[in-house]
Amino acid sequence: MSELRFDGQVVVVTGAGGGLGRAYALFFGSRGASVVVNDLGGSFKGEGTSTKAADVVVDEIKAAGGKAVANYDSVTDGEKIIETAIKNYGRIDVLLNNAGILRDISFKNMKDQDWDLIMAVHVKGSYKCARAAWPYFRKQKYGRVINTASAAGLFGSFGQCNYSAAKLAMVGFTETLAKEGAKYNIHANVIAPIAASRMTETVMPPDILANLKPDWVVPLVAVLVHKSSEENGAIFEVGGGHMAKLRWERSRGLLLKADDSYTPGAILKKWDQINNFENAEHPTGVADFMGLLEQSMKMRPNDKGETLDFKGKVALVTGGGAGIGRCYCLAFAKYGASVVVNDLMDPDTVVQEIQKSGGKAVGVKASAEDGDAVVKAAIDAYGRIDIIINNAGILRDKAFTNMDDKMWDQVIAVHLRGTYKVTKAAWPYMLKQKYGRIINTTSTSGIYGNFGQANYAAAKCGILGFSRALAREGAKYNIYVNTIAPNAGTAMTRTIMPEEMVQAFKPDYIAPLVVALCSDKIPKDPTGALYEVGSGWVGRTRWQRTGGHGFPVDVKLTPEAVLQQWKRITDFDDGRADNPQDGQDGLKSIMANMNNKGGASKKSEPAVEVNEEILANIEKAKKAEANGTPFKYEERDVILYNLGIGAKKTDLPYVFEGNENFQALPTFGVIPFFSTETPYNISDIVPNFSPMMLLHGEQYLEILSYPIPTSGTLVSYAKLLEVVDKGNAAIVKSGITTVNKETGKPLFYNESTVFIRGSGGFGGVKKPLDRGASTAANKPPSRPADFVAEEKTTEEQAVLYRLSGDYNPLHVDPAFAKMGGFKVPILHGLCFFGIAGKAVYQKYGPYKNIKVRFAGTVLPGQTLVTEMWKEGNKVVFQTKVKETGKLAIAAAACELVEGGGAKL
Repeated sequence: MSELRFDGQVVVVTGAGGGLGRAYALFFGSRGASVVVNDLGGSFKGEGTSTKAADVVVDEIKAAGGKAVANYDSVTDGEKIIETAIKNYGRIDVLLNNAGILRDISFKNMKDQDWDLIMAVHVKGSYKCARAAWPYFRKQKYGRVINTASAAGLFGSFGQCNYSAAKLAMVGFTETLAKEGAKYNIHANVIAPIAASRMTETVMPPDILANLKPDWVVPLVAVLVHKSSEENGAIFEVGGGHMAKLRWERSRGLLLKADDSYTPGAILKKWDQINNFENAEHPTGVADFMGLLEQSMKMRPNDKGETLDFKGKVALVTGGGAGIGRCYCLAFAKYGASVVVNDLMDPDTVVQEIQKSGGKAVGVKASAEDGDAVVKAAIDAYGRIDIIINNAGILRDKAFTNMDDKMWDQVIAVHLRGTYKVTKAAWPYMLKQKYGRIINTTSTSGIYGNFGQANYAAAKCGILGFSRALAREGAKYNIYVNTIAPNAGTAMTRTIMPEEMVQAFKPDYIAPLVVALCSDKIPKDPTGALYEVGSGWVGRTRWQRTGGHGFPVDVKLTPEAVLQQWKRITDFDDGRADNPQDGQDGLKSIMANMNNKGGASKKSEPAVEVNEEILANIEKAKKAEANGTPFKYEERDVILYNLGIGAKKTDLPYVFEGNENFQALPTFGVIPFFSTETPYNISDIVPNFSPMMLLHGEQYLEILSYPIPTSGTLVSYAKLLEVVDKGNAAIVKSGITTVNKETGKPLFYNESTVFIRGSGGFGGVKKPLDRGASTAANKPPSRPADFVAEEKTTEEQAVLYRLSGDYNPLHVDPAFAKMGGFKVPILHGLCFFGIAGKAVYQKYGPYKNIKVRFAGTVLPGQTLVTEMWKEGNKVVFQTKVKETGKLAIAAAACELVEGGGAKL
């Protein structure tokens, strides 16, 4: 296959100073394109500026014989970025909207600045750059656009309501650009790249991290933006050598008669039909509401089912003065709720209508953007708020080529920011009362894109991303968040439809679903869903993803290789397609691809330049003497540690200081060393050191003296043992001797092995030394285990263990864990090391040493299964997570104390 080239083309890459953007820039520069390297030079939080990042990349491209120019403007000044391309090269062919920042924070703590800055960079920035490029694309009848979504946008992510909204907004925006640009040969696609985050780099093995590098994303993008590509309006998930295509999947749904018998109870009675995806559709636009309506008109009246009761509940409806909003207000009042009618024009007419019917209502004349005032009206009138229907909206439809910033800003402000502001104002009340029901309004224009509605589609899809993230944060507080895409008749339809059909398209037939979703009667999946609704029909919409293709992780990936597998990557009909629901589902295929090896890694490695300074520093550090770090502890600390690794209240020798056999479990020996100061700086002994790239890989502990004192003062002395150069990573092994200050006798000896990604290639030793028990491979025998211990961890295990000294928020803060790609805070490695060590100790008695390799993560509440094989005086063991079957500890063993017996 001939090489995909970009000679004579001009590629603009935003956020190209590092990471994925840099990888794009270097690639296109190497394939003949002239590259505009844009980077503001700010931090990942959007703070500060610097020209250096862009300049370095430009210099790299030029040094390799390519053509490039730097641009330092913010993406919110997109016209200046495109102007750089036109001034220097006279045209623009490809726009890669890659720039991004993070402001991750739980919704209750989110400030308007956190929301607005994310929207400015991701949403407004992508619009501004695309809008500036659009006239040039149209004139030359050629253009390629890549927008960047993420798993957080596709599925919603805890602690990322702002980011999730911005990233799913990119899907609606892209789908609209694709529809508007098609006749001008302008193609727009959107990718959701999965790459190593700052948190995953501290907990994943280095070989996995290496496989999440940007290099795996670039070849897909190269295929999508090549002149030969026919893909348009498509969504791709990519990372770690795996790529797949996504599309919407819509259930056949529930169709009922659209008349007065169409009630919330009637919908709830047949709820399962809404979620039935047999013979599902895969639409690119709105459902056939005409056809559905014709079927509906022929049906018999519905069984009305249960009558819902909302007495004592307070429902707030934005845009409640007319249309669909009015119908919502009347419906909630009918079922007993106290209604707050919010409308910028006239809330009072609907309030009076409700009051005349004997219902309770108050009005608040304000913009949804003034969410605080809107919610205050509810609290002032009724003292609480239970239900929010975010319905307010405006239209500013215009072909993208004629859209101006004011049209864009107004629609984003009312729909997306208004939804955020009202919800944010109500959130503290809902958290306090541990109850809330929120319905947000997207549209089929948002889900599928629609000509002339780039602003509206971005806002409406953004609302869906916001809702999905918020649903994850609210679930444990009994706050449910769902999203609807309603279809109702307009004044226009009256001129072309029979009156009976006009009546059936009434907004009245949206309200029953909304009321049902706000009840406590949804039988399953009560939150986080997307529904399309109208004319007596309700369908549920979700993602479908191809099985995709995984490329060998040890072979450099090229666009040509991607193109050869294109049918497999994009095939939804080969029986491998699935329906991912969350970010973890997104990672499944990528993680499964990690062992896909093609053999290229067996080739001899190229020679590396020797860094004499680093090598000298290593030798100097090996000789350095530590001052010693004291560690004072009491019986209380021993009990706390024992509890942290699973001791039960009945294990009196572990939890009661008055017991005659009260003891510290042997693995307590890792606690004193944890805070030991080293006589060297890691940044001096490896190049390019970042603590974010560090992973605790192996642990070895010797217990040099039994019994272990249950209180005292210990002093630990650290020493550098070796630094191994693995090419793309370094291995740093340190030894820590801990002595009893009172007696001066050594009590513990630890060897800790850490992997540091990106810090190799300095010309150091390639292979670690054989250090006996501390480096032994400890392969389990082929026979069944001699003994198996099973212990279920508790939900509080990580919270309890951290009190022994490791306060990393990854183990306690759900928002922090989500940023690292974990559903919940994970267990400390040294915690399940202690649990496994306790299992061996209880079966075989005291041991002289214990060595483990950390092989995977454990979630609090999961069950650990430790398999043991006794080989003479040595116990080889491994620990698996029962629920997943995956290894948590491998290559592990203990050498027993001779004559020791089981201790409990």
